[in-house]
Amino acid sequence: MPRLFTALEIPRDAALSLSLLRGGLPGARWIDPENYHLTLRFYGDVPGHVADEIAVALDRVHRPPFTLCLSGVGAFGSKKPHSVYARVAPSPELNALQAEIERIGQRLGLPADARKFTPHVTVARLRNVSPGEVAHYLSMRGNFSTAPFRVARFVMMSSRDSIGGGPYVVEEAWPLDRVEQPARGGWASIPQPAWTPR
Repeated sequence: MPRLFTALEIPRDAALSLSLLRGGLPGARWIDPENYHLTLRFYGDVPGHVADEIAVALDRVHRPPFTLCLSGVGAFGSKKPHSVYARVAPSPELNALQAEIERIGQRLGLPADARKFTPHVTVARLRNVSPGEVAHYLSMRGNFSTAPFRVARFVMMSSRDSIGGGPYVVEEAWPLDRVEQPARGGWASIPQPAWTPR
């Protein structure tokens, strides 16, 4: 059964910039550029009917597009590094989108992720790489950044156990340019008289 998660896709230009981070770290398994993504909420292995419930609930997300920028690099696992990632520049819009998706998951009875949301794009998985080697790699690439890019949708992705991450498949997508329809009734629904200038 595939594992499911919501994510943001990384556009081609930003993925090209990220791909330049590949190399220079023995023991790293580099993520293929077509598999770069920013995870919003991980669901794991869920039954088909639960996946359907998640998709229906996410259809109620109504938010405008926003702009993101990747800036800086880091590593998870200070004493035993296990991955290298690109940082995401602070974005209130991103945090608000992720928080809404998290609330939806909790309303559906899905367990919350114990880890604090740390927006990032993983570029490599590590095995038996020393902290010193990772620190040297990061110090040489501390000025990494991408041009800002527009986020116009979020997606549901699936993955299967594999070496190195991926392949990831987009199962469904939700645009961010939708505007919530006003509720029926109220002042907006009352026909207004035509106004004719004198």
